[in-house]
Amino acid sequence: MTRRNFIKWLIAAVWASILAMSALFMFRRFLGAAGHEAVAEPVTATPQVEAAEVKQLTEDAGPLLSFFIISDLHINSGISAQSSHLRKALEDIKTFGDQTQAIMITGDITDSGAPADYREFKTIMSQYELPPVYANMGNHDYYNVWIGRNGAWSQDTFPNGKTDAMARQAFTSMFNLEKPYHDVWLNGFHVILLSQETYVQERPQVGEGAWYSDEQMNWLRSKLAENKGGKPVFVMIHQELPPIGQDGGNHMLIKAKEFREILQPYRNVFVFSVHTHQDFTVATEHYIKETFHWFKNSSIGLVMNTRYENVRKDAAQGLFVEVYTNKVVLRGREFSDRTWIKEADWTVPLSS
Repeated sequence: MTRRNFIKWLIAAVWASILAMSALFMFRRFLGAAGHEAVAEPVTATPQVEAAEVKQLTEDAGPLLSFFIISDLHINSGISAQSSHLRKALEDIKTFGDQTQAIMITGDITDSGAPADYREFKTIMSQYELPPVYANMGNHDYYNVWIGRNGAWSQDTFPNGKTDAMARQAFTSMFNLEKPYHDVWLNGFHVILLSQETYVQERPQVGEGAWYSDEQMNWLRSKLAENKGGKPVFVMIHQELPPIGQDGGNHMLIKAKEFREILQPYRNVFVFSVHTHQDFTVATEHYIKETFHWFKNSSIGLVMNTRYENVRKDAAQGLFVEVYTNKVVLRGREFSDRTWIKEADWTVPLSS
């Protein structure tokens, strides 16, 4: 047993002792109230543990869950830069070992959703020993409808014999999923990954926006209802949300009012969007507090400034999330030089 696991076991034992003694006390009170004779207390050593001591033990044990969120990889079989960025990120993540329990990829895995792009992605991922990987879809994962027979962009011949259904099939096959949206429980914490379900071949009006079906929205309701006791929940989307009170359009989550309404009753919900590729080091708001905590991640493939220019060609960024009993710590990671980004460092206390 490692020192970290021993301390976690010790914390659990302390809490179990406290709960057991509390239950005994309540039982004795019940017997007294019912007119029974007093029950002699067993002669045991009761652990005298203060709340501050438990908190310190918890901190010493480390986080209860840690995971990376990366996005906008834009893997393109014909362009090596994005593949190089992903390799650098995975080389860095690999050094964390068992300190990270998962990797979330939140959309735009590929540049166009073409079979060659997915093959390139699969080849890269297979070269590393990694924690479990979970993903959702971005708008670029539907872009194969724009690619002609010669492998080049061909708007005039759209949809080039392709369909949105084929894009969904390519994604779900890659990650062995039944549907593009799904969820997972990690160390007792819930991660929900929503996915754009259609694109302009089926619904021209959605543009580059994220359209979620009624089925997916009702599924989100049911999944959130599974969470009890205010434990943090992590919701992954791709496109950003529009201002409060509005539904989104192009490049945004379309059913945004309903999305916010579904999340509103729950405390300690963390939402992660991406899509805009914004550099953590520029003056862009990356954390917004609503009824939930909304974080805007950066990009692996193409990190951009506020004018959407890829000036820092070597940059590749993501988020590292650590979950404690009383807080969530989030830090931006620069994978190109394996450093923490000082402009992206947040500690969010959990509401009780």
